[in-house]
Amino acid sequence: MASGGSAIRGSRVGSGPMGEQDRGYHAERIAVSYWDELGNETVRYFAANLPAEEIPDIIDSPSSGLPAGRDRENPPAVPKLEPYKTHLAYVKERRSEEEAAQLLEEALQALRTRRGTAASANN
Repeated sequence: MASGGSAIRGSRVGSGPMGEQDRGYHAERIAVSYWDELGNETVRYFAANLPAEEIPDIIDSPSSGLPAGRDRENPPAVPKLEPYKTHLAYVKERRSEEEAAQLLEEALQALRTRRGTAASANN
């Protein structure tokens, strides 16, 4: 077998000429730059006909994970992270100690009534 110079070597059989006309319409785009606190720039492309209010002001920087904004001199600060709260912590925010005691007593009374021990518990 001779390994001559084939015109279609490395291309798919049946593929036509490569070019923009074969790939469809290329929409107009605008480039928007975002910067994070470390000075990393991230460029995102949006459709040119997209309304300005639909282009996000802040994104997550893919290189650092920090928030990135459009103003290079004043990048957004990292939001303060609140510690994880348990269900009990949220309940304590909504209820006072007196309300909690009353609810507990009502729940215990309903449980005793269901079990038939309400009379003996009151004695």
